[in-house]
Amino acid sequence: MAISSESTPIGATADTFHPLDPLGPEEMRTAAALLREALGPEPLRFERLTLEEPDKESIRGWQPGQPLDRRVRFVVSRPGGIGVTLGILSLDEHRILSSEHLPDARPMIMLEEFMAIEDAVKADPAFIKACARRGIDDMSLVCVDPWSAGRFDVPGEEGRRLSHTFAWVRNHARDNFYAHPIEGVNAVVDVDTLEVIRVDDHYADREPVPVPRGESNYEAELVGEHRGDIKPLDVIQSDGPSFTLEGNLLRWQGWDVRIGFNAREGLTLHTLGHTEGDERRPILHRASLAEMVVPYGSPAAGHYRKNVFDIGEYGLGKLANSLTLGCDCLGAIRYLDAYVNGIDGEPIEIANAICIHEEDNGIAWKHWDFRTDHTEVRRLRRLVISSISTVGNYEYASYWYLYQTGMVEFEMKATGIINTVACEPGKPSPYANEVAPGVAGQIHQHLFCARLDMDVDGPDNAVMEYNVVVPPEGPENPYGNAFREEATLLETERAAQRRANSETMRYWKVVNRQRRNAVGQPTGFKLEATNPVTPYTQPQSRSGQRGRFIQNHLWVTPFNAEERYPAGEFVNQSGPGQGLPEWTSADRNLVDTDLVLWHVFGLHHPVRPEDYPVQPCVTCGFRLMPSGFFDRNPAITLPPGRNAASCCA
Repeated sequence: MAISSESTPIGATADTFHPLDPLGPEEMRTAAALLREALGPEPLRFERLTLEEPDKESIRGWQPGQPLDRRVRFVVSRPGGIGVTLGILSLDEHRILSSEHLPDARPMIMLEEFMAIEDAVKADPAFIKACARRGIDDMSLVCVDPWSAGRFDVPGEEGRRLSHTFAWVRNHARDNFYAHPIEGVNAVVDVDTLEVIRVDDHYADREPVPVPRGESNYEAELVGEHRGDIKPLDVIQSDGPSFTLEGNLLRWQGWDVRIGFNAREGLTLHTLGHTEGDERRPILHRASLAEMVVPYGSPAAGHYRKNVFDIGEYGLGKLANSLTLGCDCLGAIRYLDAYVNGIDGEPIEIANAICIHEEDNGIAWKHWDFRTDHTEVRRLRRLVISSISTVGNYEYASYWYLYQTGMVEFEMKATGIINTVACEPGKPSPYANEVAPGVAGQIHQHLFCARLDMDVDGPDNAVMEYNVVVPPEGPENPYGNAFREEATLLETERAAQRRANSETMRYWKVVNRQRRNAVGQPTGFKLEATNPVTPYTQPQSRSGQRGRFIQNHLWVTPFNAEERYPAGEFVNQSGPGQGLPEWTSADRNLVDTDLVLWHVFGLHHPVRPEDYPVQPCVTCGFRLMPSGFFDRNPAITLPPGRNAASCCA
C-alpha cells in the first residue's frame, strides 16, 4: 500500500537512541516516583516532566552507544495553594541535582482541571441565580470555559491561582454551545481549592442581554444537506515516500532533522542540517514555537481580561490532537506518537501526535528558450512535519516545511470556533462584529513567538539587517530609478530589538563570517517576516507588561540554556517585564557568537461572518531562506520527468 499508518513512539530504542530523544513513558514514571520519594509525603501535582536537553558540546561530540546522563526538568506543586518547585533530576544517578522553590509562581491551568472548574462554577448558587435571570434552569446544558485570569490586582484575588471563566449554554446535548453565549456572567475560581470566590453578573442591576438561541451547528449530521459535486482527490505514492525515519531522525532530500515534542511547546525540531556531497552543514540547533498570546480588543466588563498565553498558561503539547489518517494528512503518512505527563505524574500517550508526509508544491523552476523552443521544468516538493492542538475553542495547526530549494518555512493554521459574545441583534459593540443574529466575535490578535537557536555553518553567527535605500534625485540617482540595499550589523541586544518595515523591504540575515561562499560573501540564511502584526495592547497596561515581547518582531540574544520562553518560565498570573525584556536589558554582545533569534508574527483578526460557526483556516508564519548559503540553486539537480498519473479531464 502507498499509505502507511504505522505509528512509532517518540523515545529511546536500543538501535536508534539519541540524547535529544524526548522522555519515554518509563522515564516519566521513574522521575515522578523519585520526586514523590524525595519531596513527600505530601501529595504532588506535576506540571512538567520534560527532557533537560544536554549541552551543545555534549551533543556535537556524542557517538552512538556512548553513555550520557538522562536528565529531567521538573515543575511540581502542592495542592491547595500557589508556589512551584523547579529543578533538574538525574535518571542515571536517581537523584535531584538542583531544586528551587518559587513561592509566588503559579503552575499552568492543566487539562485535568478544566472540567473540575466547570463543575464548581455550575454548582455555585450565585452562578445558578445569574443563569436563571437569563431563562436557563437546566445546568447540565451549561458549558464553562476556564480562561487564565491575568494579573489585575483585584481585591480578593491575591495569593491565589485563578481562572476567570466565560459561559455558554446548549439547546440540546449535541448543540454547538458557542452559538449561545451567556453574556455578562463571569465566575472567578480558585483553581487549587475549586472555591468560586466571586460571580460577576455585570447586568445585576439591569435587564441582561438575551441569550441568542438560534442554532449554528457544525457536526456533519446536524449541518443539513452536504455538497454532492465533489469527486475524490487521491494522493498516491506507489513506491512510498522519499523520506526515511530512524527513531526520531528524519532524512529527506539532503535534509536531516531530529523530531522532538514536549508538553509546553509541542512539536520541536533539533539539529537541522543539510548535506551536499560529503559535507553536512548545520543550520538550526533547535526550533520551536515558544509562546503565543491572544489579546482581545474589548474594554467591556469581563472581556478586558482576555489576554491568554496559550503555550505558557496551558501548554500546546498537552493539548495536542491524535491525528486521523486520510483526514488531517493525505498521502503516504508516517506518524509519531508522543507522551506527556498527567497531573499525577503518569505518562499520557497521544497517538499520532505528529504527522510526516510529502506534498507537491507546484513548479520549482522553469525556463523556455524561445530561440530553440526548448523547455526545462522541475516540480517542487516539500516535506511536512505537523501537529495540531486544541486550546479551548481554537485549533492551532503547526506546520514545519522543508523544501528542495533549501528553504525552511513555518506555517500556523488557525481554525476552530471564534470566542463568541452576545449582543442585541443588529447592535454589536464597536469592538466586535456580528456573525449571526445576537452573536458577535470581538476583534483580537493571535501573536506567536518562534525561538530559533541558529547554527549556520556552526555556532559563531552574527545578524545583519537589510533595508532598501533610495538615493535622492541628483548625481547618485539621475534618472529616479536607483535603489540599493544597505546592511547594518546588529551588534548588541538593544540594537537587535527590531520591527518589520515594509517601506524599506526590511529583512534580517544570520551569517557566519568565518565561512565564505563562491563569491566571497559570508554564508547565511535570511529571516523573511512574512506576517508581522502591529500590536495594539499598550506596553504599560496590565496585560501589556506581561507580554512585552510582542512589541518587537525581532529579538536576538546570545544563547543561554535557561532563557527558554519569551514571556518567562512561569506565565500564569506573572509579573511585569519577564523574559525577553529582562534578559536583553544586559545588552550583551551578538557578534560572532552562539545566537538565538526570537521572531514574533501572527494574525490580526477582525472577525467575519464567514468565520462562523467554524472558522476556515487562516494562516501566518515566516521563512528561513538560504541567502548565500549555497553556491547555486540547490534544486538545479532535480531530475526531469512527467507525472504519468496526470490526465486531461
